[in-house]
Amino acid sequence: MKLIYLLSLLLIIPSINLFAQAKTEQDIDVAYQNAKKGIYWALSNIPGKKSTMDNDLIAEDKLYASVKLSKEVNGVKVSSVGYYQTNQVEITIYKSYESLKTEGYNVPSSGWGGD
Repeated sequence: MKLIYLLSLLLIIPSINLFAQAKTEQDIDVAYQNAKKGIYWALSNIPGKKSTMDNDLIAEDKLYASVKLSKEVNGVKVSSVGYYQTNQVEITIYKSYESLKTEGYNVPSSGWGGD
């Protein structure tokens, strides 16, 4: 009887840990997806005259991402923090204006070097 009890405990405890890890992994993935949405939003909304832009993406009374875009020499730097419940993930990317044009983004011509 004790042997059956011990075996059942040994089977249940690892499955609880696996569930907790899977839940954490899913939460981090959702936060990562929200951070990516912030990156795509910023690249699609590069300001023409401003050198920096800060914005929060909010829907349904929830903060999905905080985005910061700054124009650098010959390109942009975009930082996005994605949120989901108590998790947050930050992504920072650097893109040259030439690669932005190649990828089809609307790049303002003023202040972008040799346009």
